[in-house]
Amino acid sequence: MTSSSLGTPPQLRPAKPAARKRRVSVGRLIATYGLSLLVFLLLLGIWEFISRDGLVAVYVLPAPDQVITELWNDWGSVLRSATWVTFQEMFLGFLIAVVLGIGIAVLLHWSKVIRRALYPLLIASQAIPVVVLAPILVIIIGYNISSKLVIVALLCFFPIAINTLDGFRGVDAEYVRMMRTLHGTRWLTFRRIELPSAMPSLFSGMRVAAAFAPVGAVFGEFSGSNDGLGYVMLQAGPELQTARVLAAVLLLTVMAVLLVLAVTLCERLTAPWAHEPRRNT
Repeated sequence: MTSSSLGTPPQLRPAKPAARKRRVSVGRLIATYGLSLLVFLLLLGIWEFISRDGLVAVYVLPAPDQVITELWNDWGSVLRSATWVTFQEMFLGFLIAVVLGIGIAVLLHWSKVIRRALYPLLIASQAIPVVVLAPILVIIIGYNISSKLVIVALLCFFPIAINTLDGFRGVDAEYVRMMRTLHGTRWLTFRRIELPSAMPSLFSGMRVAAAFAPVGAVFGEFSGSNDGLGYVMLQAGPELQTARVLAAVLLLTVMAVLLVLAVTLCERLTAPWAHEPRRNT
């Protein structure tokens, strides 16, 4: 029997599995996002048709290419500096919300007394619209970036805190009892069992908060500012510069998507088990 009849050893043929894996990944991407892309293109086509066919005035709803042209023309003069200001507000405010949300969730989880005292107030605090609080906070704190950071943090910390707390509550009690049987300390149980189990819920709350961050930044700029995308929209609206308003909205959307993707990347790096497929037993 010759060596050719035995075939090539598997370790010498890595190309086929790798290529198959790449094909599977591309197919998975198409299956996951293909329908969403088609819906987006369909909506974009409807928008283009309505704008070009004269059904709506151009100053009311400019065509998509007009929005892109406005974005290109105004980027260096207006939108670049405004985007940087709004990005700082939403990103730093989001980081404050993450620290605040996780800290409050851990505090409520560790102490039943504190949870009974603060949890109802935490829920009630969300009954006050940020639109109402934003002007008051701007008056109290000032028209600087600090007021915008507070507004973004107030809007974003709640989903992080509630989702993280729900993650702690959803920990399998059998694992906790096992740690107690092994004489594990409270801190060791939290670090080895409760925190890893709550990580998927934590990142789910962070993704929701990341989508809210641009909203908080714009609310703060609407209430009082002299720069930022919210300020640009306030100035462009009365002058019927709808293309500039939509260009600012497009930039806000892109920043929100990038922040959500950054959170998802952090989740894959710090909690990869949350994305492992579950096997049926």
